[in-house]
Amino acid sequence: MFNKKIKSVILAAGRGTRMKSELPKVLHTIFDKPLISYVIDAVNAAGNIDENFVIVGHEAEKVEKFIMSEYDNVKCILQSPQLGTGDAVNRAAPFLKDFDGYVIVICGDTPLITSETINDFIEFHNNNHADLTVMSAIYENPKNYGRIIRDKNKKFIAIVEEKDATYEQKAVKEVNAGIYCINWKTVSPGFSCLKSNNAQSEYYLTDIVKWAVEQNLTVQSYILENNDEIFGINTKLHLAQAAKILNKKSLERLMNEGVQIIDTESAFISPETTIGADTLILPNVYITGKNKIGNKCKIGPFAHIRDGAEIGNNVRIGNFVEIKKSIIKDNTNVSHLSYIGDSELGTGVNIGAGTITANYNPITKVKSKTVIKDGANTGSNSVLVAPVTIKEMASIGAGSIITKDVEAYSLAITRAPLKCLSNWVKNKIEQFSGRTGEK
Repeated sequence: MFNKKIKSVILAAGRGTRMKSELPKVLHTIFDKPLISYVIDAVNAAGNIDENFVIVGHEAEKVEKFIMSEYDNVKCILQSPQLGTGDAVNRAAPFLKDFDGYVIVICGDTPLITSETINDFIEFHNNNHADLTVMSAIYENPKNYGRIIRDKNKKFIAIVEEKDATYEQKAVKEVNAGIYCINWKTVSPGFSCLKSNNAQSEYYLTDIVKWAVEQNLTVQSYILENNDEIFGINTKLHLAQAAKILNKKSLERLMNEGVQIIDTESAFISPETTIGADTLILPNVYITGKNKIGNKCKIGPFAHIRDGAEIGNNVRIGNFVEIKKSIIKDNTNVSHLSYIGDSELGTGVNIGAGTITANYNPITKVKSKTVIKDGANTGSNSVLVAPVTIKEMASIGAGSIITKDVEAYSLAITRAPLKCLSNWVKNKIEQFSGRTGEK
């Protein structure tokens, strides 16, 4: 490897007008995870990047609030007014004044980029002793992308945006992928030299290539192997398409690791979820966030598992069950129509149909924990009002509402005594038909 320090600049200031949403584009989600998080996570996982600068603009407060709540190695920098991508990178210059290393520039709306590709890109830049490296891709139909322009000797000399491209330049199939590796000490002076004499009257980041060529710096392009990785999100349609690409990759990984998925068209499983071998995923399962599911489990059909679930081995999560931020240990069944949230279930627990762990107080906004110890079971339509503990081998009668801890090996029942009124229906029928009901 190499000894250069590396930082990133992530572009997230755009309005995203084609999303047709009040929500900032980079906060739109796939598997309940914002787009900007996919990019930051990929950059962080690359290994050698110790600090990230996110350029914010549209709805900057919302974007910054989210980022600062999730990451401790990110600084948000405001771009106002928004004068283009070249100006956006230049906003980070005061924070990189004495920096002697590499800066990765990447867009915050490319959730499919991987840390492996970022690593390979940086190594390519370093091994070729480049001052500036641009990630590129080959497309048969390169519409809407900036074109990589080379001279007659195939030397990379410029990037031309499609709006500014000539007919001949539009025929070029090698395009700008929007990711850059910059030797900051040698290239950063160029950002103050950029001009806005283009169709958009903006300072294009792409013009830094032309400047670097004019300064006789070493400029390289790294051709991407998998074009899906630079899929940018500009519309809700793009969001759905990216989700399918991400999901397909996730399902293929899981199946290669021994998970059986009955219907890959209806199962959606987040990339952060790990699942053990011989677990069966039935149709219409939706799993979001970071979860761990063990071996030989049976999930679905129509199950929803949310962020923070830890599920052991040989566990059944069945029809129309939702699991959220809960630990479920080995050999436990949650088979039908139940909600288990902020809970811990022991081994060999059986959850009856329609059981609910009532974990949220809407007045105090506090979420409390339900604990169900080994071997306990709940009858159908039980409500466990947290905080509450059901101890070992205890049993909850069907239809009960439990608000206090239940002792081990005991039966807890809160339903009212059964009361039967003889001939009540018969009498009502006779009254309705005009009879007295007397014999």
